Amino acid sequence: MAEIQHHILVVDDDEQIRRMLRRCLEDEGYRVSETQDQSGVESYLATGVDLITLDLGLGSADGLSIARAVRQRSDVPIIMITGKGDMIDRIVGLEVGADDYIAKPFHLREVLARVRSVLRRSAPAGSPPVQQVNGSTRQIRFDDFVMSLDRRELYDPQGSECRLTSGEFDLLAMFVQLPHRVLSRDQIMDLLKGHDWTPNDRSIDNQIARLRKVIEENPRAPRLLKTVRGTGYSFTPHKIEAG
Repeated sequence: MAEIQHHILVVDDDEQIRRMLRRCLEDEGYRVSETQDQSGVESYLATGVDLITLDLGLGSADGLSIARAVRQRSDVPIIMITGKGDMIDRIVGLEVGADDYIAKPFHLREVLARVRSVLRRSAPAGSPPVQQVNGSTRQIRFDDFVMSLDRRELYDPQGSECRLTSGEFDLLAMFVQLPHRVLSRDQIMDLLKGHDWTPNDRSIDNQIARLRKVIEENPRAPRLLKTVRGTGYSFTPHKIEAG
């Protein structure tokens, strides 16, 4: 079940597909609305939605045009659904502002996985275990380190501020909010960069190596930020708490 009742708008001119997606998403705890045209999209945008699934091949309007119109007024995440096999259409969809795409025929498990992934990437960095501290500052404590997400600061167990680049801070912030989970390199790149990365991009590996020099007693034998051979990485603090 979804921890937060996100509002998802399903845009498709096929009533059967709309109903199928609605049942699937509602079963997972999401609030779902549906429409088949641009006027409906504009109406729901005015009241607020958290994510849009948008059919590329709408009968009444071009899905790309709707995506462009949405992007002119909102940053709401868009998952483009297309039955077309031409990769160019998918690339154009991403270029006009879609956050992801799904090709028909699709499996409902894939839809749910992509919806969760896009919502996670687009969510503010305050998802559990983060909470408000003193009314404004979100902090996470792990193994005597203190991390302020609002101030973008990290303090070591002695109270000294650790110097991190923006990329290193974002990477550590992701790990501390997903502790004890094994994340593949591709998952990490998707969470941090979305589609804006290439298979030969080694920036994450370099940032992990630098992070280990900051948070590990022995970077060559990491205890907090471990490599899971053949899979990826896992952040494994002995203790982690918000506040």
